[in-house]
Amino acid sequence: QVQLVESGGGLVQTGGSLRLSCAASGRTFSTYVMGWFRQAPGKEREFVAAITWDNGRSYYADSVKGRFTISRDNAKNTVYLQMNSLKPEDTAVHYCATGRPSSDLRYRFDYAYDYWGQGTQVTVSS
Repeated sequence: QVQLVESGGGLVQTGGSLRLSCAASGRTFSTYVMGWFRQAPGKEREFVAAITWDNGRSYYADSVKGRFTISRDNAKNTVYLQMNSLKPEDTAVHYCATGRPSSDLRYRFDYAYDYWGQGTQVTVSS
């Protein structure tokens, strides 16, 4: 059974940094994609970043490009999201997810992912 466990959320001031972790277990993920999504109160869940387990190719939403970095440690089955220059609009519950989207065009869509973590709250104060 696949399990995804996020950690690293918290409260930070504008301009600060946080690093989220997502520990995955339950299967071999070499052919999978790991994604980070977030959902703010009253808003739809949105794509943040994704990375392929095998070659580490990464993808970002325009809103976080240049500020966030997604990476993975294959030996630990863990994916990270380094978030720098945080803004109040980054405040949301952040979720990691994994799946095998049929193409990179689908990486941005939550329906392309099969397994989800419980989420971790990120709050950026102004």
